[in-house]
Amino acid sequence: MTFRMEADGLEWLFNPLHQIVSWGASGAMVFGGVVPYIPQYRDIKRTQNAEGFSTYVCLVLLVANILRILFWFGRHFESPLLWQSIVMIFTMLLMLKLCTEVRVTNELNLKRRSFAAADSKDEEIKVPPRRSYLDFDLHYFWHWSKFTDYVQCVLAFTGVTGYITYLSLDSALFVETLGFLAVFTEAMLGVPQLYRNYQNRSTEGMSIKMVLMWTSGDTFKTVYFILNQAPFQFSICGLLQVLVDMAILLQVYLYTYYPQKPASHAAHPVSAKAL
Repeated sequence: MTFRMEADGLEWLFNPLHQIVSWGASGAMVFGGVVPYIPQYRDIKRTQNAEGFSTYVCLVLLVANILRILFWFGRHFESPLLWQSIVMIFTMLLMLKLCTEVRVTNELNLKRRSFAAADSKDEEIKVPPRRSYLDFDLHYFWHWSKFTDYVQCVLAFTGVTGYITYLSLDSALFVETLGFLAVFTEAMLGVPQLYRNYQNRSTEGMSIKMVLMWTSGDTFKTVYFILNQAPFQFSICGLLQVLVDMAILLQVYLYTYYPQKPASHAAHPVSAKAL
């Protein structure tokens, strides 16, 4: 009885604290997913080299978060998860913009150096061929020359999937499948980076801070899903995402203390560049 009276008397303290913790958790969910990309963005900006970062990470997150937003129209989940998707989409577009500008600039500089090395008298600098998503060349998919190509592709994907979702919202099976595809795609976030590291037999150029933040953020996110009883798809795929993060951290350890020779890609020169 005494304990209950004391607890009732401290409600003025516990209630605001609970509200603050709730707001903090929601804020961490909305913006926490962006934090891991800050060190990677700064590294690319500083070194003017985007080779260590797979832009397919951006593709995975764009697809996953667009599908998640569409899933919300069929089954409303917590608002912080919806806002997280919106913030992440803008973040991935910023990463793509930087990576594209750096890559195209480096290609042009390489062309200039090759002209200088050959002592060419031709003063005209040939710009590398423009690659557009409208070329429908699978060898250069997601490896285009202008940021606007990525934006147009994302808008086209959003339009098509949005139209299909609008027509199928009455189907519970479609809605649940859409939710599973959204979180499963996000769970595959680290796979492009995992594969790139395997190809290079190295993690050089990849921000280890980014992967550590991935792991801590995905762990927090999975616990958040479980405690807040989010749709079961979220919890299952959150656990899978944590496992992929740990596999990348294992690569960091192995390639740092047991360095290996890069794999030969002579038979597939384009696919190595596409990532």
